[in-house]
This record gives sequence, C-alpha cells and structure tokens, in this order.
Amino acid sequence: MIIFILAICVVLAYICFIYIQSKSLSAILAIVFLAGAVVSGTFIVKNWHDHYGLKEVTTTSAAKTIYPASSKDGMNTMLYSPIGTENKHQVYVYKKTADAKKTSHTQVGSTTKNEVIRTSGKSRIVTKTTRYAYKNNADKIWFAFTDQSGQYVRRVNKIYINKNWIVLSAAQATALKKEMSSKSFQANLKTQAKTYVAAQVKAAMTKDPTMGKAALAKVEKQAAAEFQQQAVAKVIKQVKAKY
Repeated sequence: MIIFILAICVVLAYICFIYIQSKSLSAILAIVFLAGAVVSGTFIVKNWHDHYGLKEVTTTSAAKTIYPASSKDGMNTMLYSPIGTENKHQVYVYKKTADAKKTSHTQVGSTTKNEVIRTSGKSRIVTKTTRYAYKNNADKIWFAFTDQSGQYVRRVNKIYINKNWIVLSAAQATALKKEMSSKSFQANLKTQAKTYVAAQVKAAMTKDPTMGKAALAKVEKQAAAEFQQQAVAKVIKQVKAKY
C-alpha cells in the first residue's frame, strides 16, 4: 500500500501545483502531498534497507540421513573444502544415499554456517534457515509489494557425524591416499603388522599356554585389525598436522 500512497502523493502534488489557481492554496497542498511522498519514500527505504516492519523467522528442517563421500577399506570419510584463504567457512561433501554415484555438498556462501557435531548414531544433517517475515498484519498491508517478506537471511547446518567417520579436507584426503598407496608405506606396514601380531600372540600364549588353534587365530585376526586401525589413525594424524 505504501508504494501506492507514494505514487498518489506525487500525482496529487503535481496536480495541486499545476492546476489550482490560488497560489497560496496550491503551495500549501503541494507541500502537504510532497511531505507525504517523502515520508512514504522514507519508510520504503527503511523497509528495503533496514527491513523495517519485518522480523526474522527461523524454520528447522527434518533430519536427513547422510552417507560418507568415500567408503573404502572400512574407512567412512566425509570431505570438506575451505572457502577462501582464511578458512572461515567450509563446504562439506557427502552422499545423499548409500549407493549414490555423485556426491552432494552443503551450500556455498558466507551466510551459511556448518556446525560439525560428533555422534554415536546415524550421520545426518539438520538445517535451520532464517528468513524475513512481516511482524503483523498491519505491516503486511503497508509494505505489500515491496518484496521483502520471505527474503533469505542466513542458514545453519548442524552436521551430526558418526564418531567412527573420518573428516578430512580435500587436500588431506589426497595426501592420505598418496601416502597409503606408496610402496614404502605398504612395505613398512606389512613388516610392522607381522611384528605387532606376533607380539600379541606371544602375550596371549604366555597368559594361556593351553590356547588352541582357533583361539590363536582369533587373537591374530583381532591383533591385525587393531594394528590396521592404529596405523591408519597415525598416518591420518600426520597428514592433518601437515595439511
């Protein structure tokens, strides 16, 4: 409505100034209508610039299950890419379904904030979006057609990531893959694994000399898994410290 009032005031001021014969009456009415136009214009600007007559309303989406961007050798990995050189904002990469061929990512922009929360449950994302809305029906009537209601303000993504997932930057993921696929790393890993497993088997046999083959095989399997987990955690720590 306020846009129409502005237009009407301008038109009436013009009519009064041009067509009313009495100069004093013409001036008074023209000034009154021009003042109305100025006031209307001021409130329109305040609505556009300062969001006068509007309030922030936040809506929360339902939790959406997410899946790792990469899942290989028992490692579930979520990736992120820093935005800008100061790394104040990140874009997180994941998959929407377990069998998705393409990855998805959180929104790009400085008005999007991503909060990573570790959880023991399913990995999921909950989005809180803030937009402008009219404060009341009067403001809705006055500022109709200014196109400010529903305007996007900011977004917060709460990303709940299972504690067993690995979170790496794109650079860290590339470095990790290169390191773990190198021949020297694989050779050292194999040698150290044999030593670690042998030590665990020896400790188990010392504790229980009557241990049978099945029990020993179980110890070996468990020791191999433990060593693999420890070795991966160690190289991940090194990569994160470097990149």
